[in-house]
Amino acid sequence: MIFEESDRLKSIPPYLFAEIDMIIRKKREQGFDVISLGIGDPDVKTPDLVVEELCRQAWDKENHKYPSSYGLKALKIAASDFYKKRFDIDIDPENEVLPLWGSKEGIANIAYTFVNPGDTVLIPDPSYPVYRIGTIFAGGTTHVMPLTEENNFLIDFNEIDKDVAKKSKLMHVNYPGNPTSAPCNMEFFNKLTDFASEYNILVCHDNAYGDIYSEEKYKPVSFLNAKNSKETGIEFYSLSKSFNMTGWRISFAAGNSNVLKSLGKYKSNVDSGVFNAVQYAAAAALENYEEFINENNRIYNRRRQNVWDILDKLGLKYYKSFNTVYIWVKVPEGYTSASFAKLLLDRTNVVVTPGNAYGKHGEGYFRISLTIEDDRLEEALDRMKNVF
Repeated sequence: MIFEESDRLKSIPPYLFAEIDMIIRKKREQGFDVISLGIGDPDVKTPDLVVEELCRQAWDKENHKYPSSYGLKALKIAASDFYKKRFDIDIDPENEVLPLWGSKEGIANIAYTFVNPGDTVLIPDPSYPVYRIGTIFAGGTTHVMPLTEENNFLIDFNEIDKDVAKKSKLMHVNYPGNPTSAPCNMEFFNKLTDFASEYNILVCHDNAYGDIYSEEKYKPVSFLNAKNSKETGIEFYSLSKSFNMTGWRISFAAGNSNVLKSLGKYKSNVDSGVFNAVQYAAAAALENYEEFINENNRIYNRRRQNVWDILDKLGLKYYKSFNTVYIWVKVPEGYTSASFAKLLLDRTNVVVTPGNAYGKHGEGYFRISLTIEDDRLEEALDRMKNVF
C-alpha cells in the first residue's frame, strides 16, 4: 500500500543535515574515509558532572513519571540564576522560563503557537532552515531579510518594506549567527526591539552560540539585555553547543511570560515534557557553566585559529568572526556553493555545507564546522590543498 504525504510535507525539501548524513553513510559503505566538516555536532563529550547527575536522577523512581510540559522547577531556577550571572538579567523562574526538547523543537512549535495560515514571518537569509520550515508547516509565509557581508551580516531594518512589516506576525533572529558566525551588539538589539514595538512583531531570538567566543571582548550579549525585550519577545537558549549536549535535546526559552504561557499551552497538548532526569542534568550544567564553557572555548579557539591559518595559505577568503563553531568561507572563483562542495566531496572525501542550503543569500559561500577532533580537522584541510 502507498500512502500519500500531506501537501504540507510535500511542500518542503528533505532536511539538509539528514541529506548530509545519507551522503556520508553511502560514501563510507563504499569504503571511503569521509571527514565531515558539515554538521555542528560537538566531538567533545558532555561534562562528567552532568552525566553523573543524569545517572543519579534516573535511578529516582519519582522521575519515571510524566514530566510537566511547563518544566521542572529546579531547571527553571538554574536557568534564572544562570541568566543573572551570565547576562545580569532578572528572570522570573516561574513565569519567564520554559524548558524545551531542544531549541529546534521550540522554534518549530512557536510557529504553531502564533502563526495562522497566511501570516507573514520575517526570517534572515542565510539562516537555520527550521525558521522557514516551521513557518511553512504552520501555514505561514516567509519574507526574507537578506544578510550581506557588506553589512556584517546584520539585519537592515530600513530595508524591510513598511507594508510587509505591518502584516508580519513574528521575526526570527540569530546572533551570533548560523551559518555566518556573525555577532551583534547592544545597539543592534535595541534597534530590533524598537522595530518590533513599532510593528507589533514577536521577536524570537535563537541564542544557540551565545557562549562560544574567543575572549572576553567578544563575549556576546543577550537579546534580553535590550530595552523592552521582555515586552517584544523571547530568547531560545540551547545547551547543545555550549555544554556538548546535542543528543540530550534540552534547552529553554526565556522572556515574555504571556508568549511562554501560550507556547506551554501548545506543548501540553502535543508532548509530555522533557524527562526530569535530563532536566536535573541540565540544571547541573548551568550551575557550573563557567568551568565548562571556558574549556570548550579553549578548544574551539585553537581550532578556529588553525583553520584560519590554513585558509590564508590556500588563498580562500572568509568572514573573520571570533564566535560560534563555524567558519563562513567564500568559494573560489568559478564555482557555486554546490559545485565546490561536490568537488571537495568527490576529490577529497571531505564534506562541507554549501551556503545556498541556508537560503539564496548564502550562495557563494560554504560552511566549515569546528566540531571535529584536531587531527581529523587538520587532515581534512590538508586534503583540501589538493584541489588548488
